[in-house]
Amino acid sequence: MTPLRVGIVAEATGRPIRLAVAESARMGATAIQADAVGDLLPAQLGETGRREFRNLLRSYSQDLAALHVPLRRGLDIPADLQPRIDAVRKAMQLAFDLGGRRVVVPCPKLPDESESPRAQLMRESLTALGQFGDRVGTMVALEIGFDPADKVREYLATFDTGSLKVTFDPANLMVHGHDPLANLAPLKGVVAHVHARDARNAGLSRGIQEVPLGAGDVDWLAFTATLQVMEFDGYLCVDREQGENKLADVTNGVKFLRRFTGPLLG
Repeated sequence: MTPLRVGIVAEATGRPIRLAVAESARMGATAIQADAVGDLLPAQLGETGRREFRNLLRSYSQDLAALHVPLRRGLDIPADLQPRIDAVRKAMQLAFDLGGRRVVVPCPKLPDESESPRAQLMRESLTALGQFGDRVGTMVALEIGFDPADKVREYLATFDTGSLKVTFDPANLMVHGHDPLANLAPLKGVVAHVHARDARNAGLSRGIQEVPLGAGDVDWLAFTATLQVMEFDGYLCVDREQGENKLADVTNGVKFLRRFTGPLLG
């Protein structure tokens, strides 16, 4: 079976990107996901900067698991859509140049009516990104959660491109009422990236709450075993969006995942 590789989300450490790379190595992870902003804004990072960042990663035995493109509006919203598409394209080129070849982009709720204006706009956006990905060799890993796996798979199958994949976040699935384990296997061949986050049901008044990795309702033994059966070849990037000490939670999360992936696997 395919070995599982563990990374971290750089922003969850609360450190600048270069220090986050060092933190990842200290934790025993071997890759980072980072936002394509600030020091990694594609427009600000020329050939020299790209070469220096590749050297930084290499010096700590790290890889770039993926770049994440934060979007204020979705790919189904007409206002200022072209600049958003251009920003994702630039991040895709940067990811390729840095060796990551995966770009994480938020995925809006899939349209129910295929002929609606929103549906057509979203299809045009994803078609443009998928075709660009086919040309440059970078996958668009759509961060899903709103919709069940079967609907996601059926939707992506309608595109004539191999570059549209998904980012699977079990906590995100849980928040939207979906069983993460039941929705994982149907996406075999489609999952390009994983956010290792956990969550649990905190009761009727509080609903589903994010918690440190291993403290929630996700069955990580079954989850990682399913990924191996699926021959998943991306990274599980430990993330933490809430909490008072996210750095410690991420550090402990890497240790927790090592119980299922083995201490020597990258």
